[in-house]
Amino acid sequence: MSASTSSQPLVHPAGNARLLWTVLATVVLLGVLTYLVAFDQGAVSRSGMHLHELMHDGRHLLGVPCH
Repeated sequence: MSASTSSQPLVHPAGNARLLWTVLATVVLLGVLTYLVAFDQGAVSRSGMHLHELMHDGRHLLGVPCH
């Protein structure tokens, strides 16, 4: 009797790790962007209220109260 071989393709684990890191980086980036648009009132930026004014219209578009 001969041993049967599997016809399933081999999955390289680096592909799964790359996908995991891409998804993780995307989630972190969206989290930071959400914080900057919705909650930062000049606390992160050392330039005062410039970031707040830059994100002002985005806040109103998303329905986040800022004043």
